Amino acid sequence: MRTPSLKEMFCRLWRAEGQCRSAQTVEVFGWLILLEGTALLLAPDLAVDVLHLPELTTQGANYLRLAGLLVAGLGILYVVSGRLNAQGFIFASLLDRPLVPPVMFVLWWLDVLPAPLALAFAVQDFVSFLWTLAAWRSEQRGTS
Repeated sequence: MRTPSLKEMFCRLWRAEGQCRSAQTVEVFGWLILLEGTALLLAPDLAVDVLHLPELTTQGANYLRLAGLLVAGLGILYVVSGRLNAQGFIFASLLDRPLVPPVMFVLWWLDVLPAPLALAFAVQDFVSFLWTLAAWRSEQRGTS
């Protein structure tokens, strides 16, 4: 199999031809976390206000910005993988996203994350997992 050129890949990224429904769900989730990560990066105090978290120290704001950068980077991976209909990535996301709620519970239990933040991440990831899983199963049955 021939490796596509960068130009071909950018064209596929731009048009997203042949994108299946499960890939669309991954792309939408990617846009959501890209926006959230960007908001954390550029306006950590706003995120703290929206989630009713304790006031940040300077160091805390910088750590939240760093987390925002990482989340935005993951968002880009989800968007690109969804646009390119990357079935392996879609499957990997079905393995990864259901792990977020138990991890968030443990982080809340250990008092690492405040409850509103842990709950927000847990609900968002699990609902998006269910959406992608439903689309994936529908495609497997041929009813998409």
